Amino acid sequence: MHYFVPMNAGAKDVFKKTKYFLIPYLIILLACIIIKLLYTRSEIYFAVNSFYTDFLDLTEPYITYIGDGITIAIISALLLLVNFRASFLLITSYALSSLIAQVLKRGFDMPRPRLYFKDQLDKIHFVKGLYILALHSFPSGHTVTAFSAGVVATYLVKNKAWSSFFLFLALMVGYSRMYLSQHFFEDVLAGSVIGILITFIWITYIDQKKFINSPGWNRGLLSKKHVN
Repeated sequence: MHYFVPMNAGAKDVFKKTKYFLIPYLIILLACIIIKLLYTRSEIYFAVNSFYTDFLDLTEPYITYIGDGITIAIISALLLLVNFRASFLLITSYALSSLIAQVLKRGFDMPRPRLYFKDQLDKIHFVKGLYILALHSFPSGHTVTAFSAGVVATYLVKNKAWSSFFLFLALMVGYSRMYLSQHFFEDVLAGSVIGILITFIWITYIDQKKFINSPGWNRGLLSKKHVN
């Protein structure tokens, strides 16, 4: 499909095709690290939590679904209609990065805001009707997924102007996890790094394989078969 870029030649090529996502992200990451060095976990959390509106209470629960595994599964299924390679890269990047995120979640076993601030719940704004989790806070799985998908999408599309949009969506998912009090700033920060790093390494490895770049993989279920 002409919508997607061809196979890569290694890490340099992957970076070249994703740099308009990665470079702005690295700048934002640096700014976030500075914020983390200047302020405590509690100060950052309550700064985010203190800013809320009815509009955000309504929209953030939907924005957070962008980073849900079901969303990625649906998009991957739809991509099967147009390009098997694109679908494969998206779903496998999600599976690998999410698996690592889940292992880390169980390994660190960090409390989420609801449990961490159990003695200060009256100071916290919670979105009504939303179930707030308590355990396995670090890292944010939704953020891992969102940034992983953002890298894959940027890598695949030919028009790299879309990279800003993909980065914006990933950032909004990360923010939604904090706004909804499901995660801390550190969880989201780590999630973004994990999602990007694992996906970058995976694409560099797998997209050099001949099978995924064969003519059969670069078509979809709706593609017309060429008759010789």
